Amino acid sequence: MSWRVTITRGVWSIGFEISLALMDMENALMRAGANGQAIMRSILMPDQKKLYAFRMRIPTLLIALALGMNGLAPALAQDREVPYWASISSPEVRMRVGPSRDFPIEWVYKRDGLPVKIVRVQESWRLVQDPEGAQGWMAASLLSLERTAIVVGEGVTPVRTSPSDTSDLKWNVEPGVVGKLGKCTAGWCEFDAAGRAGWVLKERLWGAGEP
Repeated sequence: MSWRVTITRGVWSIGFEISLALMDMENALMRAGANGQAIMRSILMPDQKKLYAFRMRIPTLLIALALGMNGLAPALAQDREVPYWASISSPEVRMRVGPSRDFPIEWVYKRDGLPVKIVRVQESWRLVQDPEGAQGWMAASLLSLERTAIVVGEGVTPVRTSPSDTSDLKWNVEPGVVGKLGKCTAGWCEFDAAGRAGWVLKERLWGAGEP
């Protein structure tokens, strides 16, 4: 599919990529703790079991954590019972074989809004399943709880003015079209593809119904 490209694992060595977000936080806290009374803190890197120690003053720690909550908000908002639906919220997202940037990339997704199913949660990472059944780990910060759907099945499917086979036909959509998902009733769902809204059969939408 055009929304997913493969990566040759041999090109990406484990540990080649560094968590820039973590490094930036560590450097900022080191600078903030240069003066005055300091305390020791440590962060355990998943999988590598590597400790990062840094020093900082207690007031600075509280400020840094408060500011950092803005970046953690998307991840915290997704802390819910699995499985559940989510969608890709970035033009390019990497799927890895494990829950860390130290793991190799298996796929690169280039489809903002693509629906995914969250099947497992581990800290700031989510084990997701895509519409074709592929599974891997994505950073929670690159995912959204906004409900979307992708047209699946064979051939075009009609988009109608109301949830009924007898309602007027607005247009037809092909498999692979992604749109925002609205309410579903009587086997039909509201579907908005780039501003073209209407009703589509629920069975033709991956991302509708229970995950």
